[in-house]
Amino acid sequence: MSELSFDVVGAEGPTRFFSSLAQGRLAHAYLFTGHDGVGKRTFADRLAQSLLCVTPKETLLGYCGTCSGCKMVASGTHPDLFASRGQLKIGDRDAPAGFHETDDMTARDLVRQFSLHAYEGGWRIFIFEDVEFTREAANALLAFFEDPPSNVLLVLTTDAPGKLLDTIRSRLVEVHFPLLSRTNVETILRRKGYTDEKEIARAALIAQGSVDRALAALDGATAEVRDAAIAWFYNVVEGGGVDDSGWAVRESLEEGLETVKTLVRDWLVMRVARKEIAPLAADEARTVAKLPKAEPARLAAALEAIVEAEAIARTNVTPHLVAEYVRMAVATCVR
Repeated sequence: MSELSFDVVGAEGPTRFFSSLAQGRLAHAYLFTGHDGVGKRTFADRLAQSLLCVTPKETLLGYCGTCSGCKMVASGTHPDLFASRGQLKIGDRDAPAGFHETDDMTARDLVRQFSLHAYEGGWRIFIFEDVEFTREAANALLAFFEDPPSNVLLVLTTDAPGKLLDTIRSRLVEVHFPLLSRTNVETILRRKGYTDEKEIARAALIAQGSVDRALAALDGATAEVRDAAIAWFYNVVEGGGVDDSGWAVRESLEEGLETVKTLVRDWLVMRVARKEIAPLAADEARTVAKLPKAEPARLAAALEAIVEAEAIARTNVTPHLVAEYVRMAVATCVR
């Protein structure tokens, strides 16, 4: 028997869960939840490869990497594996759609695909990453949930399960993916080809358990935005902070707000929980610890204001006005 692999870093809980299942005990649909960058899609891909691997095995998880099934999965050409990202919309087209013929797959096309038999005679697997269903698309897919075909597996991933319609979420088996450890993030970065150990360590330190954040920290432009937002935040606490041009522009506003929110959260945690809860911006922990002893209620109010600002930022309000709203909220903490 060929040696099997299941190349996933972290995700110990989900791995134990699926390792305990036989293929005959798989549910027809799963919802993988957790923050961005914690490995939900990677795990879904490896699960799919495990099921499509044609090498005989006694376990659910594991694949040989060399059989015809594994090679087709690796090349993205397996006829029984479909992966999509983003919103599914109901379509008007009635013409048959090939499984890999179009990137504009609608919910109606998918319902048609669900009913087809597997080309290779085994599993037929659908992975929807960061999926958002319109109500029409959800209604079109309910037929699958009510009477799922045999050997069809649906995996949805999301960082906001509460946004899914109850009619969809209630029919999925939810599997949560926790934040990655710092060691996990470092391992993944090395596997991605990064070699500078100092940069790897710094990126993992500020990743907050997310590989996406670590990669952003290694990206020069994104790192500059974070540094600018951090400098602006400290300046606000000291009584300044009018110049927000380093981060409060449309392209980087979301990242800047998230950075400021993290610092305020850490400031609040240090006032309330001391060392009991680890800071999210670990590289700024010493500086945040030296900030004025603001009242927790004011810090909590500032956090709420930043959350409101994140919602406002998705409208037509200018980035500068959004930043000004946050500036006033943070400045109130030290009055």
